[in-house]
Amino acid sequence: MKRNNRIRRVCVGLFAAWALHDAEEYLTMAPTSREVFSGLPEQLPIPEEFRERGISQVHVNLAMSAMGAVVAASAASGVRSGGRSTLFRGGLLAFGLHGFTHIASCLVAGRYTTGVVTSPLVVIPYWLWARRVLKRHGIRPEDPKAVVTALAVFPALAGIHALVRKILGEGSLGPEISGTAV
Repeated sequence: MKRNNRIRRVCVGLFAAWALHDAEEYLTMAPTSREVFSGLPEQLPIPEEFRERGISQVHVNLAMSAMGAVVAASAASGVRSGGRSTLFRGGLLAFGLHGFTHIASCLVAGRYTTGVVTSPLVVIPYWLWARRVLKRHGIRPEDPKAVVTALAVFPALAGIHALVRKILGEGSLGPEISGTAV
């Protein structure tokens, strides 16, 4: 297979792997968020209203759409640059590492957490394969610029959720639980 085709598959694969992974999150994030958030250690900066009510499906949809635009831009940048752009390589690194955060959150929570099924089946294997292909073609998957770009994704994701919360207000929260004794 030609070099350009392999690199193109790696770059387009970022968006494809993200879409498969986010399908799990789309289906499970809102329904499980209250239980997951309320069970996480208090030291984690989770807003109290999210711990009490979780997040709504509308919140999930809007946040995923925003993140999808970021991932699509990263993949497109990779296609245009033959896999060499900092945006693509940083996005690839962030995507791969974020798979481990899903596994860690499951271990901390002691139960299923959204994204934990597709992380070891899609996210991490794709990331390892993509890194291997890039290296074979003389492209360093990680360098200081890619690492800084990857690290910027994590606060950007928190910012996306904060912006969605600001836009939706109460609509960002999951349903109130009524009839529970305190």
